[in-house]
Amino acid sequence: MARKTLVYYLIAVMFIIGIAPRVDAAFLPSETIGIPHAQRDADIQKIQAVLEMKLVRQRLLDLGFSPEEIASRVSEMTDAQIHNFAQKLDDLRVGKDSGLGIVIAILVIVLLVILIINLTTGKKVVVTQ
Repeated sequence: MARKTLVYYLIAVMFIIGIAPRVDAAFLPSETIGIPHAQRDADIQKIQAVLEMKLVRQRLLDLGFSPEEIASRVSEMTDAQIHNFAQKLDDLRVGKDSGLGIVIAILVIVLLVILIINLTTGKKVVVTQ
């Protein structure tokens, strides 16, 4: 009886050991991830180009920011903040989508609906002007 219990116990233990994931872990030295100097200069130039746009400059002046204050705030930003801001500027374009994609998608859907109606019912859909 004890031998049978031991066998079942060993089977259960081997099953549990077999399904446990293998994990390899080690201590790694922490490193600060720095942005190369050339990348920082490119990011600052990108930010300056956007800040020099007439519309952006006027909006910042309307909000009460002087050009000196803007320059000082940009100079106070860390490398990570500058890089993050420059990446977000790439995503932000004025007039990025004119809605042409939405119009094309709606036309394709309408044409598919007309095609399905023509094929399934035998009735024709006539579009008149």
